[in-house]
Amino acid sequence: QVQLVESGGGLVQPGGSLRLSCAASGILFSNYGIGWYRQAPEKQRELVAQITIGGMTNYGDSVKGRFTVSRDNAKRAVYLQMNSMKPEDTAVYYCNCKVRGRDYWGQGTQVTVSS
Repeated sequence: QVQLVESGGGLVQPGGSLRLSCAASGILFSNYGIGWYRQAPEKQRELVAQITIGGMTNYGDSVKGRFTVSRDNAKRAVYLQMNSMKPEDTAVYYCNCKVRGRDYWGQGTQVTVSS
């Protein structure tokens, strides 16, 4: 079955960096785009970044210029490099893959930006 596992979250100070990873199994990874989403307390889940099978990327307005999404098909992984982080980046971060019309989500990884 399709499984997505996020890792790399933690506590970081404002202005700092973190790199999240999403490891996928159960799919022919190179055939699917992957998205990163986040959900802060009492807020709706929002798109952070997407990467297509061809490596094209798309970002949410609030992270453009600060976050970079990439993929390594050999490792079946997608990464989210987060720089110049702000307290408002605090959220649970999820990776997502749509397979045959169904959305699959990882369990999420907590990111907290605080001094």
